Amino acid sequence: MIAETQEVIPALEVHNLSASYQRKPVLWDVDFQLPQGKLIGVVGPNGSGKTTLLKNIMGLMEPDSGYVKLFGEDLEKVRHRISYVPQRESVDWNFPASVRDVVEMGRYRKNRLFKRLKAQDHQLVTEALERVNLLELSQRQISQLSGGQQQRVFIARALAQQADLYLMDEPFVGVDAATEEALLELLTEMKNAGKTVVIVHHDLQTAYEYFDWTVLLNTRLVAAGPQESIFKKELLQEAYGGRLTVLSKIGDLMARKDFPARETGFKEKEGLGDG
Repeated sequence: MIAETQEVIPALEVHNLSASYQRKPVLWDVDFQLPQGKLIGVVGPNGSGKTTLLKNIMGLMEPDSGYVKLFGEDLEKVRHRISYVPQRESVDWNFPASVRDVVEMGRYRKNRLFKRLKAQDHQLVTEALERVNLLELSQRQISQLSGGQQQRVFIARALAQQADLYLMDEPFVGVDAATEEALLELLTEMKNAGKTVVIVHHDLQTAYEYFDWTVLLNTRLVAAGPQESIFKKELLQEAYGGRLTVLSKIGDLMARKDFPARETGFKEKEGLGDG
């Protein structure tokens, strides 16, 4: 007798998604699915729609068409299972809150915003601060932190939330190389524990070395799938065109796992709000 195999629900489904800013298309008919328990990169050139994609997934902007499913459900049904880390530049860091205050926000739920946190919540907050090496700064005002420290505060808040799907928009901007490596190891641990982590990222080398899957965007979806099926010269050329200056050598570079460290000039375009 053949046992029935249980269907595995994707962590994230994006179907025929189109979105625009001031009538300028930023995403056009994007459609893909992502599996659970993977470390996934969203990569592409400036203005390719990466941040817009995350904003549409999180319901922070209305798409022109299409829809998103998370674990087979609409966002509102599973919001407690989703954690979102926005770009650091999009946050008012002068808000009067301590590091611990911000991380504690990860322990509040929509239906218990005004309830006091329990001892278990405080313990989870402490553990999250320890994992990003910020426990000693827990009472410091967030405005007094460096850019890299502020980024780690947001990651700690996401950890404290204990979500199943993490969406992170450029979490390594402003952190030094050692901190980036430590955070990548932490995110790999989360993946190994069954979490799904989706990261907008510009560093092709670390994307290739650390991520399991890649979503390659340039307004349209170029490709989405496991690393070995995405990091091919023809797909990268379709996504980056002439902007990837070492494209002619990309085959040799891939063979040596030696990608350009970071695409230059990747700061958000003013007014687009997108990476």
